[in-house]
Amino acid sequence: MSLTVENLEKNMAKLTITVPAAEFTEAMKDSYNKQKNKISIPGFRKGKVPQAYIEKMYGPEMFYEDAANTCMENSYPGALDECGLDVVSRPEIDVVQMEKGKDFIYTATVAVKPEVTLGDYKGIEIEKVEVEVTDEDVQAELLNVQKQNARNIPVEDRAAKMDDEVTIDFEGFIDGEAFEGGKGENYQLTLGSHSFIDTFEDQIVGKNIGEEFDVNVTFPENYQAEDLAGKPAVFKCKLNGIKETELPELDDEFASEVSEFDTLDEYKEDIKNTLKAKKEKAAKNTKEGLVIDKIIENATMEIPEPMVETTKEQMMNEFAQQISYQGLSIEQYFQFTGMTKEKFMETATPEAERRIKSRLVLEAIAKAEDIQVSDDELEEELKKMAEMYQMDVEQLSGLVGDSEKDAIKKDIAVQKAVDLVTDAAVEK
Repeated sequence: MSLTVENLEKNMAKLTITVPAAEFTEAMKDSYNKQKNKISIPGFRKGKVPQAYIEKMYGPEMFYEDAANTCMENSYPGALDECGLDVVSRPEIDVVQMEKGKDFIYTATVAVKPEVTLGDYKGIEIEKVEVEVTDEDVQAELLNVQKQNARNIPVEDRAAKMDDEVTIDFEGFIDGEAFEGGKGENYQLTLGSHSFIDTFEDQIVGKNIGEEFDVNVTFPENYQAEDLAGKPAVFKCKLNGIKETELPELDDEFASEVSEFDTLDEYKEDIKNTLKAKKEKAAKNTKEGLVIDKIIENATMEIPEPMVETTKEQMMNEFAQQISYQGLSIEQYFQFTGMTKEKFMETATPEAERRIKSRLVLEAIAKAEDIQVSDDELEEELKKMAEMYQMDVEQLSGLVGDSEKDAIKKDIAVQKAVDLVTDAAVEK
C-alpha cells in the first residue's frame, strides 16, 4: 500500500491510497470463492465453474465491489496510522481506479481535528447561580410522594372532573368514515394528562357514567399519520367508569410508611436536604456551562462539517439507546411523535456544535496548563467504573486496552480543566 496526503480547506484532508494490483487480484479471487457455490452455469457442477470462465461470461466487474471493500477494509486503518492525522469523521470514499490487473486506487476525504486558539479562560465573569430550597419546593415534593401512594376510588354519584381517571369506549370518524387506529374499548384515561389530542379530555368533563356523547377535535397539522393531519374528527364515546384520586393524609404515619423517619417534620427536613443537594449539583452544572460558553466565545476554531455530522449521528444513537430502555425503538419514536431522522439531525445541530467546541477548548486548556493524570487517578476511575458495572476492578482493567485507558485519562484531564476554569471564575 502507498499513501499520499493532500490538506484541504476547512480542516479537511484527502488521502489517496494505492493498493497493489496483486492484492486486488487476490481480493477478486476471495470474492470468487465466496460466490462460486451460488453460481450455476449449464455444463458445470455448482461451485466448480472456473473464475476465468465466469469473468469471460459476465465480466470481471462482478467481483469488483466485493474485492474493493476487502482492499479498503485492509488498507484504510494502516493509512490512518501512517498519515498521522487526528481524523474526526467517517471517510468519504471515491474510487479512482478499479480494473483487473491494475492497482486499486481510492481516495478517502476526512475531517481533521481543528486547531484551537484560546482566548481568556481564567477569571471568567458569570452571573451568580443562587441555590435556595423554599417551603413550596418541599410541599411540591411531598405532593409527588402523595400521588405515588394515592388510591383510585370508584365514584358513581357525580360527573367526571379534571384529574379523574375515566374508563371510556371510543371510535373516531372523519367525514362519517371510521379510520384505522381510532377505536378503543375500556380505555383508561386521566383527565388533564393531555394524553389525547386537542380538547378531547376537556369534553369528557361533566359527563356521567353510562352517558354516550360526541367529542369533536382537530388533528394537529404535524400529526404523525399524514392521512389524519389537520383534519377534523368526531369520536363517538361512552363513559364506563370514573375513579377519583384519594391522597393519603400528610402526618407522622404517612412519613413512617414512605421513609425511614418517624415524624413528618423529620421527613420534611430530609426532603429539604435532598432537594438542596440536587439544586447545588444543578447549579454547579449551570456554572460550568456558563463558563465554558464564555471560553468558547473567546476562542477561535473552524469546525469541519463532517465532524458535526458524525457527532449528530452519535447523539441519535445515544438517544436511541435511552428510549430502548423504555421498550421503544427509534423508528417507533419517530412514528409516534411525527419526528423524522432529518428533523432530528437538524434540531441536534446546535448541541452537536457546542459539544465539539466544548471538548476542543477543554482539551486545549488541559494542554496549555500541562494537566497530567496519574496512574492512581486512572485506577480510581476504573474502580468507579467497576462498581457501576458490578465487576471486579482487576477483571475490568484486564478488559480495558491501552487505547481505552488513554481515552479515560484524556477524559479525566478534561474534567480537571473544567474544575480549573470553574474555580477561577468570578460570580457577579
